[in-house]
Formats: sequence, structure tokens, C-alpha cells
Amino acid sequence: MKHWAALLLAGLVADQVRADDWPVWRGPEQNGISAETGWSMRAASVKWTVELGDGYSSVSVKNGKVYSAGHVDGLDIVYCLNAGSGKEAWRYSYPCSTGSFKGPRATPIVEDERLYMVSRDGEVFCLNADSGKLVWKTEALKESGSNNSKWGIASSAVIAGDLLLVNIGDHGTALDKNSGKVAWASKGDQSYASPVIMERKGKSVGLFFTAAGLELADVRTGKKVDSYEWKTSWDVNGADPMVIGERIFITSGYGHGCAMLDFASGSLKKVWENKLIQSQFSSCIYLDGYIYGIDGQTKNKGSLRCISAEDGSEKWSTKIGFGSLIAADGKLIVLDERGSLYVVQAAPEKYDELARFETGLKQLCWTSPVLADGTVYCRNDKGTLVAVDVSK
Repeated sequence: MKHWAALLLAGLVADQVRADDWPVWRGPEQNGISAETGWSMRAASVKWTVELGDGYSSVSVKNGKVYSAGHVDGLDIVYCLNAGSGKEAWRYSYPCSTGSFKGPRATPIVEDERLYMVSRDGEVFCLNADSGKLVWKTEALKESGSNNSKWGIASSAVIAGDLLLVNIGDHGTALDKNSGKVAWASKGDQSYASPVIMERKGKSVGLFFTAAGLELADVRTGKKVDSYEWKTSWDVNGADPMVIGERIFITSGYGHGCAMLDFASGSLKKVWENKLIQSQFSSCIYLDGYIYGIDGQTKNKGSLRCISAEDGSEKWSTKIGFGSLIAADGKLIVLDERGSLYVVQAAPEKYDELARFETGLKQLCWTSPVLADGTVYCRNDKGTLVAVDVSK
């Protein structure tokens, strides 16, 4: 009887708790949503804190290791940390310009034993994820013939089969992920979002939010498929496009707004457009027919807002200031730029705040939080990375 009781209890716990790694930018499905369950902010506590140096890299988490990056004394540094203790396992550094708003923008991503990092100067590095040793390096921006963006390359790498996509050029650049050789490249003005992959009729289409607007390209060949003009001040299209079935949602700040585009016919057509979500660079979340996002600019009053994906109508809104968000287990995890963490029910009926936690971080927190294996990771622009235990 004791044996069967133990098995039953183990089964119940397994049903309630599900841990999930976060190995790439925007999570396992690259949509900002974790499959993790069983976490709670009600008994949250800071597990550890480390200093990474200036920058805006988020974290990737895989097999008990945390990967991120920062800038110290003229060098960008990619770190591998122990997820349990925050202790450094290895670091790899390279010279990189600083410009305004110092430090790397991209997030290191991990697949198998390889880590891929994109510098603000447009160099792409492949490192051994276990040792930090360099496997290959490619000057992707130089190879494309494009100029750097005003605030530096911000695209994280995105894996597409044996290719590595980066938002460099007017409709992206692709490298062989094993060798770093350029598979195809485009020349022109990129913006700050990362690529997104849309599967359509057996083909992979790359979505690149560039200075001119949304550009679609065949992932295998780099051939342009279609485009949609979407110009903003300073050429800032920083929030990732979001695929919803055969539709694509885009949003930008500087008073521009958001739009839903239909790609069912193979040609982009506007379904609706409004100014309810003007996201400067915080990517949105789609759940069960509704879009959740930050409307507003940095250092200004901003709102967390829920709108209908069908027609763009507003469901609710609350002023929390500028921030960024992810989702897990039907809840939103929102980090505002002052370092406050919110847990909000992802439902269209009303704003329902379930919990709030003060991370101790000070402005500016512009980097998206990450939930992985019972821990929420948050950082600020000076490079303080806080691991918040939400496993209980």
C-alpha cells in the first residue's frame, strides 16, 4: 500500500509541476510562452544575483546552465552560469564598440552543444556551450555589405534547420550554422527585431521587421516573398512580428501603432490597424484569441493592454509604465522598467493581478524576463542579473 501511495503522490506532483528550459530568444516556441507549470510568485525569493556588465541581453537556459552577455572595459563577454548558484562556469570575450546605451542587445541561444551570439557590430560567434571555446566567427554585417543601425545590431540569432537567421540587411542574412559561411545575404537597412519563422504550404518563410517595414523571404534561398511598408521615427521596428495562424501581427512605437496582416493568399493584406498597442521594442504575447502587450515608450507612462486578435478592439488596460512580458500556465509575467515583477491572469474579461514581487533591481529594466525550471530571471541595463525562485 505504501508503494502504491508513493507512486500516486509522485504522479500527482508530476501532473502539477512541469519544468521547461528556455534555450533560445523568446522561448522554446519562440513566441514568449513557456510550457512550465506549478510555479508561483506568492512565496518568491531571490536565489542569487550576479553582475554581467552593461547591456540588454536576456538569458537562455538549458540543462542547468544560464547563458547571457554584458560589456566590461571595451569587451563584450558571453557568460555561462550554474542555474542553481549563479557561479560562473566559463566566459568568452571579444572587443566590441559601445555607442550610446552600452552593451550587447542580442541574447545567446543554445542548440545541442553549440551557442550562437550576435554582437552589436554584426559579428556572429559560435561557441562550444560546454567549454566556451570558439568554433567559428563570421562578420555577417560586413559580408552583407550593409551599414550598422544607429543603436547597433539587436537581432538574436534564430535557428532554421541547418541555417542561422539574423536581421541584417533589408530582408535578412542566413549563415550555415555548422561552418558560419554565408548562405545568402541582403544589403540594406535592418531594424532591431529578431527574425520570426512562419511555416506555409511546406515552406519556411522568414519574417524580418526592417527599417522599411515587414519583409518576407524564403528561408532556404533568401528570395523576397512579399513586403509591407511600416516606417517609424528613427527606423525603429523593435518588437518581433507575431505569427497567428495565417496572419501576422506587427507593432511599433513613436506614435505608429499596430496592425494585423493576412497572408493566407500568399500576399500581405491589412485586416485592421489601430494605435492601441504602440510597442517601442517589447514583443507581445498571443493567447487564446487575444493579444497582450505594452503600449508606450521607455521612461514614460505606459500601459499593459489586452486587445482582440480578431478585430483589434480593446478589452482592458492598466497603467504600469514601460516594461516587457512573457507568459506561462495561462498567466502573464511582466517586468516593468523599475524592476517590479507582476503576475497577471491572461484573460480578456479584466485586469487581474495575482501577485507582485520587487526584484531589487533599479532602472532601467528593458530586458525581457525569462521563466525556466522554477526560476524567473530579470536584469537591468547595468548588468545586474537576479534569479527569483518561484518553484514553491
